[in-house]
Amino acid sequence: MSGSERGPRERMVFSAAQLIRRDGVAATGMREVAAHAGAPRGSLQHYFPGGKEQLVNEAVAWAGRYAGKRVARFLAALDEPTPSGLFAEMVRQWTDEYEAEGFAGGCPVAAATVDWVDSTESTREAAAAAFATWTAPVARALADLGVPAPRTEPLATLMISALEGALLIARAERDVRALTTVAAELGPLLDAAVTREGAV
Repeated sequence: MSGSERGPRERMVFSAAQLIRRDGVAATGMREVAAHAGAPRGSLQHYFPGGKEQLVNEAVAWAGRYAGKRVARFLAALDEPTPSGLFAEMVRQWTDEYEAEGFAGGCPVAAATVDWVDSTESTREAAAAAFATWTAPVARALADLGVPAPRTEPLATLMISALEGALLIARAERDVRALTTVAAELGPLLDAAVTREGAV
């Protein structure tokens, strides 16, 4: 859905996610969100009576859904889908962004987790749910690729954890080294988990 196809409420949630991934929760104000979304400031109160906390939580939930939906696209981009190929695609979206646009952006779910979860229980819950929303399709994809059921969720958690950690290091170093490293090092381990004959 392009920005022009979103309604005003959806534009504000999208804008909040974009600003949070760049600036963090604390530095993302309601006025900035309205300006970024091209929405009247008064509409924020109308759509988000719970204020910034509600907007942040909805932006975090949106980010989790977005990441989860990307899994199918990543698999579709592979001629021969494998667990390592899936993870390489998950990483590549970030290396491409960082090489093209710089290192300003990160994961909005991670930003909200770092900024607000200690002080806002609803945001902690939203972040945990967003990670679960992302983990589930990765685990399903691993199962479809021949990874035994007991290992799919742990490996999906490992993939997302490695990616999130590499994003932090890449932004700190202003270099994609950590991202390319986790893709290279984790790939063989992921492929070795496949047990169904002919799945890889």
